[in-house]
Amino acid sequence: MTEEPLRKDSEIRRPNSSMGCGHKDDKASLASSHTASFSHQPHQPHSTPVSKEVWKKGGRMFSILLAVHLALLACTLVSSGAFEKIAVHDYDVFFLLTVMMLIVIIWIIFYLVGTSRCPDAILCKDSHAGPIWLRGGLILFAIFSLVMDVFKIGYYSSFYSCLSAIKIIYPIVQAIFVAVQTYFLWISAKDCVHVHLNVTRCGLMLTLTTNLAVWMSAVTDESVHKAHSKLKKNVTEEIFRWLLKAGMRSNSAEECNCNSQICQIFKNGYFWLYPFNIEYSLFASAMVYVMWKNVGRFIDHQSHHVHRLKFRLFRRTFFVGIVLGLIILVSGLGVLILYEVQVNSSTEYSKKSQALSMYYIFNIVCLGLMSLVCIGGSVIYRFDKRDMDRHKNPTRTLDVALLMGAALGQYAISYYSIVAIVASTPRDAISALNLTYALLMIAQHTFQNIFIIEGLHRQPPKEDHKHDSHQKDLYGLTFVNINAVSLRVPDSGSTLAPGTASGAEPIHPSELVRSLTTPKKMNWRRKFLREISMFLLLSNIILWIMPAFGARPQFDNDTELNFYGDSMWPAIVDICLPFGIFYRMHAVASLLEVYIMS
Repeated sequence: MTEEPLRKDSEIRRPNSSMGCGHKDDKASLASSHTASFSHQPHQPHSTPVSKEVWKKGGRMFSILLAVHLALLACTLVSSGAFEKIAVHDYDVFFLLTVMMLIVIIWIIFYLVGTSRCPDAILCKDSHAGPIWLRGGLILFAIFSLVMDVFKIGYYSSFYSCLSAIKIIYPIVQAIFVAVQTYFLWISAKDCVHVHLNVTRCGLMLTLTTNLAVWMSAVTDESVHKAHSKLKKNVTEEIFRWLLKAGMRSNSAEECNCNSQICQIFKNGYFWLYPFNIEYSLFASAMVYVMWKNVGRFIDHQSHHVHRLKFRLFRRTFFVGIVLGLIILVSGLGVLILYEVQVNSSTEYSKKSQALSMYYIFNIVCLGLMSLVCIGGSVIYRFDKRDMDRHKNPTRTLDVALLMGAALGQYAISYYSIVAIVASTPRDAISALNLTYALLMIAQHTFQNIFIIEGLHRQPPKEDHKHDSHQKDLYGLTFVNINAVSLRVPDSGSTLAPGTASGAEPIHPSELVRSLTTPKKMNWRRKFLREISMFLLLSNIILWIMPAFGARPQFDNDTELNFYGDSMWPAIVDICLPFGIFYRMHAVASLLEVYIMS
């Protein structure tokens, strides 16, 4: 019961730090008062730090309200700009997003300059925030986003004489925004800032809201474009004309007659790159949120031990999970290509049914294997001897929340499909496969979330800690002649002491060096957990690629479309499917961390 107040007291707001950088005397006095608060905590559990904690939450509340209002305004404009009957034009949306990105760019420059000039700006860093694989993924998505902006600039530049200038300015500003923000998150993702607290909180929330607004705009454009390509062969001419009006922002440039080949390349190119831009916005939002949580935070590294884990891919593994995952990945790419070719190029119902059957069978096999593997991993965790990590970790808390929240999108689509299939007639083989696919999708998300959350809350293996601590102590000693020194390991096993003592059996230095430098045999449970994590990681990659790059059986299968109608079902899919796509990519990042923790 006393651990929670101790962790709360490790995050104390720096007095008057929002007024300037402060001085070294203030830093020393703050450190001493911080140490004193820990030493007197058992006698005064509700003293001064509690009031400071309340003030920190009050400072956060203002930035949250700012973010909520901006997000609602952006959401209103983005959704209103998608329809022709509403007097909100697409360039109004672009103008708002451009202004928001320019403000964020200015604030990031202010942040970088301000923290570099102030020696007391960043007193500690959160080692859990911004791991290298997350920042590496952010850079990868940023590169594709920049390429998408280049395609957009080339596409809109073809119509500069009949388009608003904001449509050309917007991708240019977005490219600058992506470059500046990527650099900012690469060097500052771990910062625990202690200057300009309220300004920093508001700036980070503005950055988060801007990323979400860009995400909403990209999702709307991409979803409407996919709906056009999927539904234009299945609906009447009147409905298709209405859908063209609904997709005004993505098709308004067609009034200028995009007939040249280079124009078509630019147009198709930036639509194919939309999934990377969507994932970039969400990854950046998650990293910015962790930075916002760390504003004004102090980390006591004595009570909050940091485990430095090394990323060692393909080491001490059976390669079963990797090989099986690669088979699933390559097979999925083949299924995706055949599915797109047969569905888009053929108008015969038999070809379409074959493509749908192939898609459903592959996903049923993949989801079934993933569900069984997740259950096996959860069973292994029941026999795992590792302790649970109960330290406060904003990154892990956000990961769990995003996994649970993003899964709701796929849950919603699956339950809508189940109701439509059960209540519809006739019930053919396609309906049976679709029903099985929907049920397995629910089961797989559930079992995978349980496995990942358990893995994220486990401590690293103890045998690695002992090996590292012995090596560190051994290398900390300096020998002139290793044969002239006798070493023994004390009863505590925590240090190495020279000489011998009563009751202590001497160990020859060469034997001790050999025992410490020889890698210990990995536990079989750890090997299986690594195989499971790598298989799930590769499987989630292909399950992200398939819907993100065109495979939308929700529109190709007429069961749900006929049951819910031409207006309700596309709205359900366009709202829920982006969350399901994001779930897959976020699960990849979480599984990579589980792999390293194992």
